[in-house]
Amino acid sequence: MIEALVSIFQIDVLIPWILAMVLGIFVGGVPGLTATMAVALIVPLTYHMQPIAGLAMIIGVSFTSIFAGDIPATFLRVPGTPASGTAVLDGYILTHKGKGGLAIALDLFCSAIGGILGILILIFISPLLANFALKFTHYEYFWLGVLGLSMSTVISKGSNTKGFFSMGIGVLLSTVGIDLVTGYPRFTFHNSELMGGISFIPVMIGLFGISEVLNQIITTNNIDISLKNADISDKTKFSLREVFKEIKTHFLLIVKSSVIGNLIGALPGAGADVAAWVSYGAAKKTSKHPEEFGNGSIEGVVAPTSANNAAIGGSWIPALVFGIPGDTITSIVLGAMLMYGLKPGPLIFEQEMGLVNQIFAVGLVSQIFLIIIGFAGIKAYSYILKFEKNIINTSIIIFSIIGAFALRNNTFDIGIVIIFGLIGYFCEKGKIPLAPMILGLILGPMVEENLRIGLVKTEGAFLPFLSRPISLVLFLIIVLMFGLAPIKKLIKKMFTTNKEKK
Repeated sequence: MIEALVSIFQIDVLIPWILAMVLGIFVGGVPGLTATMAVALIVPLTYHMQPIAGLAMIIGVSFTSIFAGDIPATFLRVPGTPASGTAVLDGYILTHKGKGGLAIALDLFCSAIGGILGILILIFISPLLANFALKFTHYEYFWLGVLGLSMSTVISKGSNTKGFFSMGIGVLLSTVGIDLVTGYPRFTFHNSELMGGISFIPVMIGLFGISEVLNQIITTNNIDISLKNADISDKTKFSLREVFKEIKTHFLLIVKSSVIGNLIGALPGAGADVAAWVSYGAAKKTSKHPEEFGNGSIEGVVAPTSANNAAIGGSWIPALVFGIPGDTITSIVLGAMLMYGLKPGPLIFEQEMGLVNQIFAVGLVSQIFLIIIGFAGIKAYSYILKFEKNIINTSIIIFSIIGAFALRNNTFDIGIVIIFGLIGYFCEKGKIPLAPMILGLILGPMVEENLRIGLVKTEGAFLPFLSRPISLVLFLIIVLMFGLAPIKKLIKKMFTTNKEKK
C-alpha cells in the first residue's frame, strides 16, 4: 500500500488528477451537469495515459462534483447534481439563518469523512459486501424501492398526507414512456419526446431552482427567504472551531450515514442520490429532534452528504470484484478499464493487485484534495453571490436552461424545467412538499420494474416477495416504520389510562 501511495504522486498522474478535480467543482456547481457527464467527457482524454492516471481523474472528478452540487443547493436552492437534492432541505434554510458558511463547511468535511470511510470499507470488506449485493434479486430490489418511497413520510415537512400525494405524483410521472415489460408507450400522447420518459434532472431543476426564482420575483415580502446582498459575504464565513465541534457532536451519525451510503452504493443501480435520501430519512427517524429537519437541522446536513460520497466507494465494490457496475459512473469506468486492457472481476485482485492498491490510494488521497479544492470552490461562490439578486436570479435561470439542454441536447427538457418550475411554485404555495415528488420519480421505475418482473417469474404469486430472508427483513422494516409510532401512542395511552384509574 505504501508503494501505491508513492507511485500516485508522479507528475504525469498528479497534474491530470488535480485538474479533473477542479473540473468537478465546476461541473457539480452548474445545475444539470452531472458527475456522470464529467466522467464521460474525461474518459476519451485518458486513452493515451497510463491506467492509474485515467482512473485517478475519474475518481477525483466523481468526489468533487458530488460535493460541489451542494454549494448552489445550499446558497441558491438549486441542486447542482441529483445527489444534492437533500441539501436544499436544511442547508438552504441555514443560509438564511446566517449559517450558510457553517452548513457548506460541514458539508465539505463530512463529504471527505464519508469518502474516507467508503474507501476503507471498500478496502477491507469489499468481497463480503459484493457477495451480499449479489443476493439481491427482483424481490429484494422491489422492497428496497418501497422502503425508499416510504421515506416520503419521513422527509415531508408538514402533512404526511401531502407528502404521500407529492410522492404519488412523482411515481405517476415515472410511468411516462415506453413500458419496459411490454414495449408499449404509456402516457406519451403520441409525443415522441416522451418515449424515453421524463428525466428527473430537469424536473428537479425546475422544482427547486425555477420555482424559487419565481417565488422571489412574485412575492414582495420575502425578506426571510431571500438573500440579503448587503451581508452576503458573511453568509459564507465560518469558524473551523465550530465546524469541528459539530463534527465531534454528530460523529456517530456521520459514521452511520457513511455505512448506509456505502451499503446502498454497493447495490447495482441504487447510486449516491438514493443513498442521500435514505440516510436523510434514517437520520430524521432516529433523531432526538426530528422537528428540526427541514427547518435548518445540522443533522439534516451531515447525514446525506456523508452518505452520497461514501456511496461512491460502495459503487466500486461490485465493479471491481464482479465487474458489475454499481452506478452509471462505474459503468463508464468498466468501459474505460477494458479500454486500458484491464478485465474487472475476481482475477483483478490476483493479476493486478498493484493497480487495485493504487485505486485505493487515489480514493483516500482524493479526500485531502477535496478539502483543499472544495474550499477554493466555496470561495469562488462567495464572490459570485455578491452580485445583485436580480443578476443571481437571471444566472440561475440561464444555467438551469443550459444544464437541462446539455443533459440530452434537447430543447424539450427546457420546457420540462419551465413547467415544473411553475408546478413547484404552486405546490409550495399549497404547502405540498417537493422532495417526495423527486423521490417518487427516481424510485418509481425501480419499484414497478422489479414488481412486474418478479410477478412474471412467479406467474402472479406474491408469496416469494415475502418468503426470502432479505425480502422479509426489508418488509418488516417498512412495517415497523409505519407501525411503531401508532403502537407507541397506544401503549402510552394505555399506560396513562391505567395510571388515572389507580
